[in-house]
Amino acid sequence: MNLQGKVVVVTGAGQGIGRAIAVSLAASGAQLALIDLNAEALETSCRACMEHGVRAQAYLANVADEAAVQQAFTDIERDFGRLDGLVNNAGILRDALLVKVKDGAVVGAMSLQQWQAVIDVDLTGVFLCGREAASRMVRLGNGGVIVNLSSVSRHGNPGQSNYSAAKAGVAAMSVVWAKELGRYGIRAGSVAPGFTRTEILSGMKPDVLQKVLAPVPLKRLGEVEEIAQAVHFIFDNDFFTGRCIDIDGGLSL
Repeated sequence: MNLQGKVVVVTGAGQGIGRAIAVSLAASGAQLALIDLNAEALETSCRACMEHGVRAQAYLANVADEAAVQQAFTDIERDFGRLDGLVNNAGILRDALLVKVKDGAVVGAMSLQQWQAVIDVDLTGVFLCGREAASRMVRLGNGGVIVNLSSVSRHGNPGQSNYSAAKAGVAAMSVVWAKELGRYGIRAGSVAPGFTRTEILSGMKPDVLQKVLAPVPLKRLGEVEEIAQAVHFIFDNDFFTGRCIDIDGGLSL
């Protein structure tokens, strides 16, 4: 896809990987509709995109709220008049062991609230935004690209029953959408980052971070710009669909 003048929605665009993706697409001439819950962070992301001479507009919405997602995409279509791409990046973490055991006794467990919060945002949110984007792409007849952010954790990571399940589902949905939507000129794929230099990991103590990086062959965190490059590749390559790109420094969980 030639991104010049195309309209792309990026969720979770207020910071980190989402902002890097938005700026990368803006540098190639895309117009950006940015979705997040943090108004101040969204405005910063919009300004970073507009430095590349493109239009960027902020939309406050909770991707887990069906009515809010529907309204956001209605507003985006009204404001831009077209929709060519979606990057489903919004996500949260609520890590906990399935059961926490001490001295042979169960002393804790992942709560239903922790489970549901992650499933709602990281899986249902991707479904809702994907559905709204695809329906408009089909109706407008210009084709399009949907990229979902999965994770190396989709293979199963201790303490992340909720997150691993959601990210495995995200990768699977990308394959389903590629098969269902290809006839309409819509491609779908996913990108699975490994441990990346975001606010959470950057704030770790050095000894803890060293343990995190121990199984990573490259022995470093990924950079948000490197994740953005993978997303950009999916937009660029018109023969790419239904696959997941692992950007994890060679990590195997």
